[in-house]
Amino acid sequence: MTETVVILDFGSQYSQLIARRVREAKVYAELLPWDAPEDAVMALDPKGFILSGGPRSVYEPGAPFLPAYVVHTGRPILGICYGMQALVDALGGTVAAAGEREYGLAALAIVQPSVLLRDGDDPQVWMSHGDRIEAPPEGFTVLASTDNSPYAALGDPRRGYYGLQFHPEVMHTPAGGQIISRFVLEVCQCAGDWTAQSIINQAVSRVQAQVGDARVLSAVSGGVDSSVATALVQKAVGDQLSAVFVDTGLMRKDEGMWVEKAFHENLGANLVSVDAAELFFSRLAGVTAPEEKRRVIGETFIRIFEDTAHDLGAPPFLVQGTIYPDVIESRAPERAHAQRIKTHHNVGGLPEQMDFELVEPLRYLFKDEVRIVGETLGLPPALVWRQPFPGPGLGVRCLGELTVERVAKLRQADAIFTEELAKAGLLVYRQGEGGTAQAFAVLLPVKAVGVMGDQRTYEEVIALRAVTTVDFMTADWARLPDALLARVANRIVNEVAGVNRVVYDITSKPPGTIEWE
Repeated sequence: MTETVVILDFGSQYSQLIARRVREAKVYAELLPWDAPEDAVMALDPKGFILSGGPRSVYEPGAPFLPAYVVHTGRPILGICYGMQALVDALGGTVAAAGEREYGLAALAIVQPSVLLRDGDDPQVWMSHGDRIEAPPEGFTVLASTDNSPYAALGDPRRGYYGLQFHPEVMHTPAGGQIISRFVLEVCQCAGDWTAQSIINQAVSRVQAQVGDARVLSAVSGGVDSSVATALVQKAVGDQLSAVFVDTGLMRKDEGMWVEKAFHENLGANLVSVDAAELFFSRLAGVTAPEEKRRVIGETFIRIFEDTAHDLGAPPFLVQGTIYPDVIESRAPERAHAQRIKTHHNVGGLPEQMDFELVEPLRYLFKDEVRIVGETLGLPPALVWRQPFPGPGLGVRCLGELTVERVAKLRQADAIFTEELAKAGLLVYRQGEGGTAQAFAVLLPVKAVGVMGDQRTYEEVIALRAVTTVDFMTADWARLPDALLARVANRIVNEVAGVNRVVYDITSKPPGTIEWE
């Protein structure tokens, strides 16, 4: 059985980042709500627990609390921010509102070196709290402090209990990855043997157990998620799988041709192509609200798959490349205490009634983990490192009403941006190398006044979006060269009819999302 560290989620938007940090230490982490049934949690036989942050105060009526069984297991516990406060409160310590809230960067001063915090670690940490520890429980000692938090880190090494007021999971805490790794490897004594190959082996076993000898359909878009999911399922069931590519009319330039070539040459998969552009545009006529677009696109996808499935002998299983960020932003039921950001067509945008049972082998993997699995499966770099493309396609990048003409305009502008990034060597991103993790054009539903050839124009606006990120949970806007942006803007206004203005999005995630809708 895979060694597991359970993360009890108290509602933080950073909870999945904790899981990612644990997995970087080659230890499997499973995220469960703080009030998950005890038998479901203990069925995982956790080597230890990590308690996430959260938006509440532990002393509020009805606030989430640390279940008693967690302490009674006698297994190591690491509390982070609210999780630390919940641990302290459960063990008899005191938590109260801080006289001064602490948000952003802070300097951590080591009071007593420990297995988690050591002299020589980068002292910069990320704080985000309005409460603080006033009195630690019996058995705890102070490990570190900041100017505003006398108990910024606490520990009871005898029981393996630790609390951190700061967030080690975010990039703004440079030593955070080391801290979490030390907890799972040294305190929990995990072996650190959860690797890409073990992920593949487990996924293959789960898929085989789920589908048996039934036929399976795979929804492919040419993006890395659907490609890796398809490759995993093909490894599990072989010829039982048929891959289906639906041309929605909302694809990038030459997408259909590229997908067919990639799947035939690289995966050797049985690929069925369906031209459904006319149907999608007819159903999207007059639809402008982002969530409604996603709902319509998701339902139309499924109905097309159902028709295709019947033509192929009615496979009862549908493979989708759902990954962790999709689940998080769609407010999956298992994270009922978290805030929904938006619905993804392959998570929350699906109709309630379907003829399929979903197969989602990547559902709890981050984007970088998906890429590593893809490389381990032997998929070519051009496929594994391709820029992500949302399931709803250009439908969520063409803001406002979707028409054939507006989407064609966006497609042309997006192709120009992509071409220039490729020429500059900035299109493909690998961790540790330069480039963009995701870059695309957005057509805005507004018009601006311009002048072309001494004539007044009143045309639409294109926004360019490019970000750098590792896990797609947080992202920063890419600092592209001025000359590149100027060249792209010049080409778009000259080559794309109906566009007279280009802007560049310099919003990070958060507060924005990567996509505009």
